[in-house]
Amino acid sequence: MKAVTWHGKRDVRVDTVPDPRIESPTDAVIRVTSTGVCGSDLHLYEVLGPFMTEGDVLGHEPMGIVEEVGAEVTSLKAGDRVVVPFNISCGHCFMCERGLQSQCETTQVTSQGKGAALLGYTKLYGQVPGGQAEYLRVPQAQYGPIKVPDGPPDDRFVYLSDVLPTAWQAVEYAEIPAGGSVVIFGLGPIGQMCARVALHKGAGQVIGIDLVSERLARAEAHGATVLDTRDHDDIGDAVRALTSGRGADSVIDAVGMEAHGAPAARIAHNLVAALPKAAGALITEKAGIDRLSVLYAAIDAVRRGGTISLSGVYGGMIDPMPMMELFDKQVRLHMGQANVRRWVDDILPLLSGADDPLGVDDFATHRLPLHEAPRAYEMFQKKLHGAQKVLLQPAS
Repeated sequence: MKAVTWHGKRDVRVDTVPDPRIESPTDAVIRVTSTGVCGSDLHLYEVLGPFMTEGDVLGHEPMGIVEEVGAEVTSLKAGDRVVVPFNISCGHCFMCERGLQSQCETTQVTSQGKGAALLGYTKLYGQVPGGQAEYLRVPQAQYGPIKVPDGPPDDRFVYLSDVLPTAWQAVEYAEIPAGGSVVIFGLGPIGQMCARVALHKGAGQVIGIDLVSERLARAEAHGATVLDTRDHDDIGDAVRALTSGRGADSVIDAVGMEAHGAPAARIAHNLVAALPKAAGALITEKAGIDRLSVLYAAIDAVRRGGTISLSGVYGGMIDPMPMMELFDKQVRLHMGQANVRRWVDDILPLLSGADDPLGVDDFATHRLPLHEAPRAYEMFQKKLHGAQKVLLQPAS
């Protein structure tokens, strides 16, 4: 089959790789019909190369049609249409039963001290071949895949794999008071969806912050008040000016480790990426730092007694944190990988009717065939041609 594979920093290719097959009685194989390119994929494209192996199959936002199931998968059959969550979880362990599927004890990558295995990610998370491919082996298929109805186009459901549950959890974790205010740093796909979910769930004021004009315009068109960081010397002061001088009740950081405005950390990332893999991996695991400009801004922008929800991915081990400010302001922090299946019952009804309250039908700005994946990655990473969300579509 054809699949998108990693070959080095900013080097992804479409290669011919072996077809997936049933390896365990809890596996399924699906024919992929749509698969997203995610901001987390760009971390592999840029800074997490020390944990990658040349030829790794990328992608963790797939949906498609079931082709084959293992003997213990009784809830699916060939021909079912499914969305596949990015985290691989069993549904019956201690963590899954508590709605923490991203910490699943059956698939935890204990050799690396990490949580549940992820599709299409690094060796830190199991190095499971991903979904930017014509076909995909789905582990733990007795629980993970989400059956969706035939009829509507893939765009209606594909974001259940990651974008929707990640944004939903980010808003839940932000604990926005009824009618309260929330600031969202970063208006990429997750930030855009956070703004829509927050408004849908009753936030009174949603403030979106970014420095890309197309992203700002899109969030504003869907009801957010927007701030362009290029227009403000102190973004915290700009937020306080909109929130009675206190700061926002809640802040969502939808940016993470590769924020703009942290040149020293950017240089460190580039130096680590240039090292031999073993050395780069060791430094990242033991002494890695993130670009923390957005997190610092979030701490500044939240009101005293407010909540910060982190959905942007961080990977540093020795990040300096302003503990005095966090303590003095009595800030709550809530963070983590999305527990996809925990939120599906809340989200799926919003996708199943004739209306489209979260605007998923036109959420993708670009749809490209699978063989154009290298161009898709470059467009998304460089923010070219208004690329804000890219879906890849393998040939039927």
